[in-house]
Amino acid sequence: MEQLINIAIDGPAGAGKSTVAREVAARLSFVYIDTGAMYRALTYEALKHQADVHNEEAVMGHLKEMVIVLGKDAETGLVVVNGENVTEAIRSSDVTANVSYIARHEQVRREMVRKQQEMAKSKRTVMDGRDIGTAVLPEAEVKIFLTASVEERARRRHEEQIAKGMPSDYETLITEIARRDRIDSEREIAPLKKASDAVEVDSTELSAEQVIDTILDIVRKRGS
Repeated sequence: MEQLINIAIDGPAGAGKSTVAREVAARLSFVYIDTGAMYRALTYEALKHQADVHNEEAVMGHLKEMVIVLGKDAETGLVVVNGENVTEAIRSSDVTANVSYIARHEQVRREMVRKQQEMAKSKRTVMDGRDIGTAVLPEAEVKIFLTASVEERARRRHEEQIAKGMPSDYETLITEIARRDRIDSEREIAPLKKASDAVEVDSTELSAEQVIDTILDIVRKRGS
């Protein structure tokens, strides 16, 4: 019997949410909704048009005109904005440094949440982000809070950027990730926090495969 459930995976920047959520969705034959990519895509558009990321009206202007398509390919995580393949571009250091400012805007979050809730109406989705279990899908049947130490998250991001041939500095990443944690946790609208009924998974000492197995086990127990 198919499980008609939604799975919410929250956690701080660099905890490995997207990688884990994408694979969990693939193994369960669920739809993966990358909310982080949606905010990154909007950030990319704002920066591309030299909009002030702190100006909510300017950012909303781009959101209203933005047509985003999230690919269903679990391996590539394709992201297309207004017909442009931005899959790699939205992972740039500039986007990473500004996405939290974009996500702080109340109107932006309301519209994004509306889009995300619409996507999850039919169930059988895995959605990851900062506030999925608390604000986007508070009724999700399975909630995971995935975390790791700042140092470990910086190490992973550093290795990822080096592997892609991008410039990277480990110490700078530690500072940036800690700053982003602070911004995400202190924002007034839907801050990053663990839902009261979420299961916390600390991935500092775990491989991606071990995290995936842990989450699948939680899902199986939920359905038994």
